[in-house]
Amino acid sequence: MSTVSSPAVPRTNYGAIAIVGALFFIFGFVTWLNGPLIQFAKLAFNVSDSLAFLIPFAFYISYFCLALPSSSILRKTGMKKGMAIGLFAMAVGAVVFGQYTTGRVYAGAVTGVFIIGAGLAILQTASNPYISILGPIEGAAQRIAVMGICNKLAGMLAPIVIGAVVMHGMGDLAAQVDAADAATKEQLLNEFAARIHDPYMLMAGLLALLAVGILFSPLPELRAEDVNAESSSGISKKTSITQYPHVWLGALCIFVYVGAEVMAGDAIGTYGAGFDLPLDQTKFFTSFTLGAMLVGYLVGLVLIPRFISQERWLAISAILGVAFTVGAFVTHGMTSVAFVAALGFANAMMWPAIFPLAIQGLGRFTEQGSALLIMGISGGAIIPQLFVHLKETMNFQLVFLLLMVPCYLYILFFATRGHNIGR
Repeated sequence: MSTVSSPAVPRTNYGAIAIVGALFFIFGFVTWLNGPLIQFAKLAFNVSDSLAFLIPFAFYISYFCLALPSSSILRKTGMKKGMAIGLFAMAVGAVVFGQYTTGRVYAGAVTGVFIIGAGLAILQTASNPYISILGPIEGAAQRIAVMGICNKLAGMLAPIVIGAVVMHGMGDLAAQVDAADAATKEQLLNEFAARIHDPYMLMAGLLALLAVGILFSPLPELRAEDVNAESSSGISKKTSITQYPHVWLGALCIFVYVGAEVMAGDAIGTYGAGFDLPLDQTKFFTSFTLGAMLVGYLVGLVLIPRFISQERWLAISAILGVAFTVGAFVTHGMTSVAFVAALGFANAMMWPAIFPLAIQGLGRFTEQGSALLIMGISGGAIIPQLFVHLKETMNFQLVFLLLMVPCYLYILFFATRGHNIGR
């Protein structure tokens, strides 16, 4: 069984890749704001760890809720218009988040995060299969690696920007709040929360402008059934997505991968706080993980597929994930945090490998299969929630180990066997 690309698809479309790369930069910036926003929410809304983790929970659970509706939208609008719709939804979510956070209404702020995630669900349901089928599927991991570099460059920038513009002086402010009377405390927190308004209004405007730009961009409109067919004739004899077990196994693989990625990226600040490291340091830890991911993407970009297949590199990455997790467990302080950040290197090429392996050969079911994979992003909501609740009664390093190692072992299974089941 082989997978072929349609002659109508250019083998190298640098213009389209550049435009989609800009999209990956945007949603990388928005996605990786979640880590610093956990620390921001704890102070601005005066909430516990478990309530602060509603920020990533709302963001990632929206993928589960919106992925299948997104595939229906994309079948009607096409991938290009679908990307624009996703950007508009993100702009609305940014406005909602900025307004309710300024008023310190936590439920409204979490709703805004959910809407942003919903927009990203549409955007990712379109953009990930789009970049996968924009050329030969065997080289999809390399193209997604380029997208990952754009994504993680933005992700490294996000904590730095929000740290400098919104979260500067948080350590001193937290001390002032603890020592203040009730009225002064409310005033300090209101002023701190209001810092978020202008940056998010600016973000909303830029997202809306980018949506208009996508509508009038020269992106080609691709048909998945033409360029991702299962048989050499380009016609699949299968009649249902249920006849492709590898995509279901891939969705579970995305679930555990994103959970592990969010643990290493967004939860690293909370992990570091477990060693009583200062707040003014932990708010930047997400950037360390993303820096390691960037290195991982660069290595993958060089090696795949020229020297190693995407599935074999996925297996190696899973083994590294187990090794670094064990390293974090047996060490303490900044050394342990460094092992968690190093998971960024192990995680880097997982999405670029899992996604094309899971959608390979789906043909006219590509959008539906993509939606199932995007639903798997909800792992970023569930696994960190397990961490934040379990660490209240167990040692946080042990909880981290017990959650992360099974994730990487399943990814190893998918890399070695799971992606071929039923194909």
